[in-house]
Amino acid sequence: MEDRRRQDRVCVAISGASGAAYGLRLVEVLLTAGVRVYLLISDAARVVCREELSLELPNTAEAATRFLNERFGADPDLLSVYAQDDWLSPVASGSNAAQAMVVCPCSGGTLAAIAHGLSENLIERAADVMLKEGLKLILVPRESPVSTIHLENMLKLAQMGVRILPASPGFYHHPQKIEDLVDFIVARILDQLGLPNRIAQRWGE
Repeated sequence: MEDRRRQDRVCVAISGASGAAYGLRLVEVLLTAGVRVYLLISDAARVVCREELSLELPNTAEAATRFLNERFGADPDLLSVYAQDDWLSPVASGSNAAQAMVVCPCSGGTLAAIAHGLSENLIERAADVMLKEGLKLILVPRESPVSTIHLENMLKLAQMGVRILPASPGFYHHPQKIEDLVDFIVARILDQLGLPNRIAQRWGE
């Protein structure tokens, strides 16, 4: 019963790297598929949402939950937003962890914190929980170029079983708009989560 309950829950964290559109689109598709989503948004990510998407997220977690539920037209029971210092949220403990976590996009700072076991905010703590519980953790770095430090941190995490999925979209599907590029990456994330999807054309189709 516990395994089945976990399989319906995914934690999505949006850090302060450029590319908030990836994370928000992932949340939208997960909700459409009926997946329970725990959403963690850093303070820096709120700035990115405003600058890149002209999206002003409410300051409180409760208001942000209502706002995004309305934006996505989602079942209000499926989405919960948590502040970056909400240590009472389910994802802060291995006793109530989701089946999988995706940090999308993942900044270099968040990557480093996860690689070195820091837990100074809820995103870092939730990722630490996934590692210690042996659960699926997917990081979507969006930095270019990357330094030796970034590469070493990615290698360290990959050797621990973390999936490193750079936000590097392909072009064989002949994208016509930005949303097509976003969906390309989101589709690859869904593949890693084991969720069937048809939001992006596959090679050979």
